[in-house]
Amino acid sequence: MTNMRDRLAIGTTITFSKTVGESDVYQFAGISGDFSPNHVNHEYMARTRYGQRIAHGALMIAYMSTCSTKLIEMNGNKPMVSYGYDRIRFTKPVFFGDTVTVEYRIEERDDTTGVVRSRIEVTNQRGELVAVATHILKAV
Repeated sequence: MTNMRDRLAIGTTITFSKTVGESDVYQFAGISGDFSPNHVNHEYMARTRYGQRIAHGALMIAYMSTCSTKLIEMNGNKPMVSYGYDRIRFTKPVFFGDTVTVEYRIEERDDTTGVVRSRIEVTNQRGELVAVATHILKAV
């Protein structure tokens, strides 16, 4: 029988890539209620140093969550819950049309408590780091 140690080894890496479309941002705005002009007002953002609308940082966290779901599926869908994200930083803007890649890597595991900590890095199509975080999962 395969246990947590076998499937959730330190160094295990999950990736997810997605091109961020206008519809992604607008649907996320609708779900979250965050209609900041940073995300939905082209004319407003054209006057800023960014020159264009940017995707929600929380949308990047949602993409990070995709990787944790893939990890749980890889672990045979054994029950695990998110205990949260630590040290979240949005290091560069994500623009409409950018392709982001989330790399989710297990860095720590405590078999006694069932806690798994993973380092997350999100890069764009130019290889620029756009977001980072640490995710905590716990077996239940």
